[in-house]
Amino acid sequence: MTRLNCLITAGPTREYLDPVRYISNASSGKMGYALATEAASRGWDVVLISGPVEREAPAGVRVIPVISAQDMCLETKKRFALCDIAIGAAAVADWRPLRFSRSKLKKTGSPPAIRLTANPDILEELGKIKQNQLMVGFALETNNLISSARAKLKRKNLDIIVANKPSAIGKNSSQAVIIDSLGKTTIVRGSKSLIAKRILDAVYQKARHI
Repeated sequence: MTRLNCLITAGPTREYLDPVRYISNASSGKMGYALATEAASRGWDVVLISGPVEREAPAGVRVIPVISAQDMCLETKKRFALCDIAIGAAAVADWRPLRFSRSKLKKTGSPPAIRLTANPDILEELGKIKQNQLMVGFALETNNLISSARAKLKRKNLDIIVANKPSAIGKNSSQAVIIDSLGKTTIVRGSKSLIAKRILDAVYQKARHI
Protein backbone atom coordinates (compact mmCIF):
# COMPACT_ATOMS: atom_id res chain seq x y z
CA MET A 1 0.00 0.00 0.00
CA THR A 2 1.28 3.46 -0.87
CA ARG A 3 1.90 6.20 1.67
CA LEU A 4 -1.48 7.47 2.90
CA ASN A 5 -2.58 11.09 2.87
CA CYS A 6 -4.67 11.78 5.96
CA LEU A 7 -6.84 14.85 6.55
CA ILE A 8 -8.03 15.40 10.15
CA THR A 9 -10.17 18.08 11.75
CA ALA A 10 -9.89 18.78 15.48
CA GLY A 11 -10.99 21.11 18.27
CA PRO A 12 -13.99 23.43 18.55
CA THR A 13 -15.11 26.22 16.28
CA ARG A 14 -16.03 29.74 17.43
CA GLU A 15 -19.00 31.59 16.00
CA TYR A 16 -18.64 35.28 16.87
CA LEU A 17 -21.56 37.50 17.88
CA ASP A 18 -19.40 40.60 18.04
CA PRO A 19 -15.64 41.27 18.30
CA VAL A 20 -15.41 39.73 21.80
CA ARG A 21 -18.29 37.26 22.26
CA TYR A 22 -18.79 33.92 20.58
CA ILE A 23 -20.71 30.64 20.64
CA SER A 24 -18.51 27.58 21.08
CA ASN A 25 -18.18 24.31 23.00
CA ALA A 26 -15.86 22.60 25.46
CA SER A 27 -13.84 20.53 22.97
CA SER A 28 -10.15 20.37 23.91
CA GLY A 29 -8.92 18.92 20.62
CA LYS A 30 -7.17 16.05 22.46
CA MET A 31 -8.73 13.30 20.35
CA GLY A 32 -8.01 14.94 17.00
CA TYR A 33 -4.43 15.73 18.00
CA ALA A 34 -3.93 12.17 19.27
CA LEU A 35 -5.14 10.88 15.91
CA ALA A 36 -2.78 13.21 14.04
CA THR A 37 0.16 12.15 16.23
CA GLU A 38 -0.59 8.46 15.71
CA ALA A 39 -1.10 8.84 11.95
CA ALA A 40 2.22 10.67 11.60
CA SER A 41 3.98 7.97 13.66
CA ARG A 42 2.78 5.43 11.06
CA GLY A 43 4.47 7.36 8.28
CA TRP A 44 1.29 8.89 6.87
CA ASP A 45 1.23 12.41 5.44
CA VAL A 46 -1.04 14.33 7.81
CA VAL A 47 -2.81 17.67 7.50
CA LEU A 48 -4.59 18.77 10.68
CA ILE A 49 -7.22 21.49 10.37
CA SER A 50 -7.60 22.75 13.90
CA GLY A 51 -10.05 25.02 15.64
CA PRO A 52 -8.72 27.26 18.44
CA VAL A 53 -6.99 25.09 21.06
CA GLU A 54 -3.92 25.59 23.23
CA ARG A 55 -1.98 22.60 21.97
CA GLU A 56 1.37 22.22 20.26
CA ALA A 57 1.47 20.95 16.69
CA PRO A 58 2.27 17.22 16.56
CA ALA A 59 5.68 16.41 15.10
CA GLY A 60 5.60 15.88 11.35
CA VAL A 61 2.05 17.22 10.98
CA ARG A 62 1.01 20.27 9.00
CA VAL A 63 -1.47 22.27 11.09
CA ILE A 64 -3.89 24.72 9.50
CA PRO A 65 -5.56 26.91 12.15
CA VAL A 66 -9.15 28.02 11.64
CA ILE A 67 -11.76 29.77 13.77
CA SER A 68 -15.29 29.27 12.46
CA ALA A 69 -17.19 26.31 11.04
CA GLN A 70 -17.30 28.04 7.65
CA ASP A 71 -13.50 28.45 7.73
CA MET A 72 -13.05 24.79 8.63
CA CYS A 73 -15.44 23.69 5.89
CA LEU A 74 -13.59 25.76 3.28
CA GLU A 75 -10.14 24.47 4.25
CA THR A 76 -11.34 20.86 4.45
CA LYS A 77 -13.04 20.95 1.07
CA LYS A 78 -9.93 22.48 -0.54
CA ARG A 79 -7.88 19.45 0.50
CA PHE A 80 -10.41 16.64 0.37
CA ALA A 81 -9.73 15.54 -3.21
CA LEU A 82 -6.05 14.95 -2.39
CA CYS A 83 -6.58 12.78 0.69
CA ASP A 84 -7.02 9.04 1.09
CA ILE A 85 -8.50 9.30 4.58
CA ALA A 86 -10.61 12.07 6.09
CA ILE A 87 -11.28 12.03 9.84
CA GLY A 88 -13.78 14.53 11.24
CA ALA A 89 -12.83 14.73 14.92
CA ALA A 90 -13.68 18.42 15.32
CA ALA A 91 -16.62 19.56 17.42
CA VAL A 92 -18.11 21.87 14.81
CA ALA A 93 -20.74 24.33 16.03
CA ASP A 94 -24.13 23.47 14.56
CA TRP A 95 -25.25 27.11 14.43
CA ARG A 96 -23.82 30.59 14.07
CA PRO A 97 -25.34 34.04 14.63
CA LEU A 98 -27.32 35.23 11.63
CA ARG A 99 -25.72 38.65 11.99
CA PHE A 100 -22.29 39.70 13.23
CA SER A 101 -22.07 43.03 15.03
CA ARG A 102 -18.87 44.92 14.19
CA SER A 103 -19.28 46.85 17.42
CA LYS A 104 -19.45 45.27 20.86
CA LEU A 105 -23.05 44.60 21.83
CA LYS A 106 -23.96 46.97 24.65
CA LYS A 107 -25.54 45.83 27.88
CA THR A 108 -29.07 47.18 28.07
CA GLY A 109 -32.11 46.56 30.24
CA SER A 110 -32.89 43.26 28.52
CA PRO A 111 -30.65 40.74 26.73
CA PRO A 112 -30.55 40.96 22.93
CA ALA A 113 -32.46 38.43 20.87
CA ILE A 114 -29.90 36.41 18.93
CA ARG A 115 -31.07 34.77 15.73
CA LEU A 116 -29.11 31.73 14.58
CA THR A 117 -28.58 30.03 11.25
CA ALA A 118 -27.25 26.55 10.46
CA ASN A 119 -23.57 25.95 9.83
CA PRO A 120 -22.47 23.57 7.08
CA ASP A 121 -22.31 19.92 8.08
CA ILE A 122 -18.79 19.29 6.86
CA LEU A 123 -18.81 15.49 6.87
CA GLU A 124 -22.24 15.28 5.29
CA GLU A 125 -21.13 17.56 2.46
CA LEU A 126 -17.94 15.54 1.94
CA GLY A 127 -19.93 12.30 2.00
CA LYS A 128 -21.91 13.50 -1.00
CA ILE A 129 -18.80 14.10 -3.12
CA LYS A 130 -16.41 11.40 -1.91
CA GLN A 131 -14.96 9.00 -4.44
CA ASN A 132 -12.34 6.59 -3.10
CA GLN A 133 -11.70 8.38 0.18
CA LEU A 134 -12.26 6.57 3.44
CA MET A 135 -14.22 8.75 5.87
CA VAL A 136 -14.37 8.61 9.66
CA GLY A 137 -16.73 10.62 11.83
CA PHE A 138 -17.57 11.01 15.51
CA ALA A 139 -20.90 10.89 17.30
CA LEU A 140 -21.12 12.55 20.72
CA GLU A 141 -24.46 11.59 22.21
CA THR A 142 -26.22 11.76 25.57
CA ASN A 143 -28.93 9.22 24.65
CA ASN A 144 -29.25 6.21 22.33
CA LEU A 145 -25.51 6.26 21.68
CA ILE A 146 -25.17 3.29 19.34
CA SER A 147 -28.40 3.71 17.35
CA SER A 148 -27.75 7.44 16.89
CA ALA A 149 -24.19 6.76 15.75
CA ARG A 150 -25.28 4.14 13.23
CA ALA A 151 -27.88 6.49 11.82
CA LYS A 152 -25.26 9.22 11.45
CA LEU A 153 -22.82 6.81 9.79
CA LYS A 154 -25.41 5.99 7.13
CA ARG A 155 -26.69 9.55 6.67
CA LYS A 156 -23.22 11.00 6.16
CA ASN A 157 -21.94 8.15 3.95
CA LEU A 158 -19.14 7.31 6.39
CA ASP A 159 -17.00 4.18 6.52
CA ILE A 160 -16.36 4.30 10.27
CA ILE A 161 -17.94 6.24 13.13
CA VAL A 162 -16.66 6.62 16.69
CA ALA A 163 -19.37 6.98 19.33
CA ASN A 164 -18.73 8.50 22.74
CA LYS A 165 -20.43 10.51 25.49
CA PRO A 166 -19.95 14.09 26.72
CA SER A 167 -17.99 12.76 29.71
CA ALA A 168 -15.11 12.22 27.27
CA ILE A 169 -14.70 15.96 26.61
CA GLY A 170 -11.37 17.29 27.87
CA LYS A 171 -10.36 14.01 29.48
CA ASN A 172 -7.10 12.20 28.84
CA SER A 173 -8.84 8.83 28.99
CA SER A 174 -12.34 7.74 28.03
CA GLN A 175 -14.38 5.03 26.35
CA ALA A 176 -15.29 4.92 22.69
CA VAL A 177 -17.25 2.58 20.45
CA ILE A 178 -15.85 2.11 16.93
CA ILE A 179 -18.50 1.09 14.40
CA ASP A 180 -17.79 0.34 10.76
CA SER A 181 -20.12 0.35 7.77
CA LEU A 182 -20.42 -3.45 7.87
CA GLY A 183 -21.72 -3.33 11.44
CA LYS A 184 -18.57 -4.42 13.27
CA THR A 185 -18.47 -2.85 16.73
CA THR A 186 -15.39 -2.49 18.95
CA ILE A 187 -15.38 -0.97 22.44
CA VAL A 188 -12.13 0.71 23.50
CA ARG A 189 -11.34 1.98 26.99
CA GLY A 190 -8.16 3.84 27.86
CA SER A 191 -6.11 6.88 26.98
CA LYS A 192 -6.99 8.92 23.95
CA SER A 193 -3.66 7.84 22.47
CA LEU A 194 -4.78 4.21 22.78
CA ILE A 195 -8.19 5.03 21.30
CA ALA A 196 -6.46 6.80 18.41
CA LYS A 197 -4.38 3.67 17.75
CA ARG A 198 -7.47 1.47 17.66
CA ILE A 199 -9.32 3.88 15.37
CA LEU A 200 -6.42 3.94 12.92
CA ASP A 201 -6.09 0.16 13.12
CA ALA A 202 -9.72 -0.01 11.95
CA VAL A 203 -9.01 2.61 9.28
CA TYR A 204 -5.96 0.69 8.05
CA GLN A 205 -7.93 -2.51 7.69
CA LYS A 206 -10.41 -0.75 5.40
CA ALA A 207 -7.75 1.23 3.53
CA ARG A 208 -5.40 -1.68 2.79
CA HIS A 209 -6.40 -1.81 -0.86
CA ILE A 210 -6.15 1.92 -1.59
